[in-house]
Amino acid sequence: MHSGASFYEAARVALGSLRANKLRSFLTLLGIILATSTLIAVMSLIHGMDIYVAQSVSDMGADGFRIVRMAFFGNWDPKKFLEFQRKNPELSPGEYDFLLSRASLVRAIGMQSSRQTRVSAAGQSMLGVELLGASPNIADISNIQPLFGRVFSGAENSHRMTIAFLGNDLRETFFPNVDPVGKTIEIEGRPFLVAGSAKSLGSVFGVSRDNFVMIPIETYFKMYGARQGISYAAVSSSHENLFQAQDEMRMLLRAWRKLRPGQDDNFAVISSDSFAQLWDRLTGAIAATAIAVVSVFMVVGGIVIMNIMMAVVSERTQEIGVRKSVGARRSDILQQFLVESSLLAGCGGLIGVLIAWTLSIAVRNFTPVPMAMPVTAVFAGVGLSTVVGLFFGIYPASRAAKLDPIEALRVER
Repeated sequence: MHSGASFYEAARVALGSLRANKLRSFLTLLGIILATSTLIAVMSLIHGMDIYVAQSVSDMGADGFRIVRMAFFGNWDPKKFLEFQRKNPELSPGEYDFLLSRASLVRAIGMQSSRQTRVSAAGQSMLGVELLGASPNIADISNIQPLFGRVFSGAENSHRMTIAFLGNDLRETFFPNVDPVGKTIEIEGRPFLVAGSAKSLGSVFGVSRDNFVMIPIETYFKMYGARQGISYAAVSSSHENLFQAQDEMRMLLRAWRKLRPGQDDNFAVISSDSFAQLWDRLTGAIAATAIAVVSVFMVVGGIVIMNIMMAVVSERTQEIGVRKSVGARRSDILQQFLVESSLLAGCGGLIGVLIAWTLSIAVRNFTPVPMAMPVTAVFAGVGLSTVVGLFFGIYPASRAAKLDPIEALRVER
């Protein structure tokens, strides 16, 4: 009971001190506020990007992977890029047929190629649309789901039919509030019959993922040729077989290209794990930098709090003497000042949380950067700042607790 009352009294005195000296309190807590805001802003950015990576970057899912001409995971190296451009041949439909006929550890494998184009319909025109030539199973592999109609069939692909599947942006622009199935669009002046349209995929960094039109890959090859820009998408037969399926595809492609043992691959296999590893390296660097900045702010803020608490001890010397003369123990005085310094720093942490929360909402709503504040960040920010206040309050509190009551009462205010 005595301990609870003592804690309540210490908290009341601390809050009273904050209210009475608003400017001093703000300047005292500036380092803590900056540290907490920085910490939580970085945690929110990483958390938001984690969600983005999980939902948007990798449409391939946990069991999917891609085979592309070249890919970079790590530091950009212009020399390597030029080397890859020189030695890595384009993927081809022949290689795709070879993989399709021999791969045993994949549930599905598809082929695609893309380019920017102009699409017109209903008296309107859109530039910069992604024209995606794809095998009919790409929609399933990439988890693209129809909102209206369907994706084109294998027969329509083999017969090179002029049939299209629209992204949601095109449907909303050309055919708002109506079923687009059976309508006609023009791709660079060529008429295409709409077979269906996709559910919205959302945006990534402010760039819409719905600004596409998908046509049969054979129709695409008839229009633009099959010499460049091809990639393959595959799904392993089970999650347990993911790495074996990738290895199988790698060995088949090496065999087709007659690569000798010891020769490097002249293609790249990309899985969701590749994206995850790249993101882990990136977030690790961001987190390390943030920890360094936060540590400096926290130490500076802690030293300022310690100095202010030393001044508070000097201001309340007589009060401490009176309390000790009426029976207050050292532990009571120590608790009072520790609670006060912790509460002071905790308030700074709370202000930092509010600033970071406001910042994350503003960034999420007005920029393409996906920020999301995790609940753990709030506890981490307030908890860390409170611990800093407690640690740097130990010395002033111990000095207050050790004051001689008689000497303290003699000090003139």
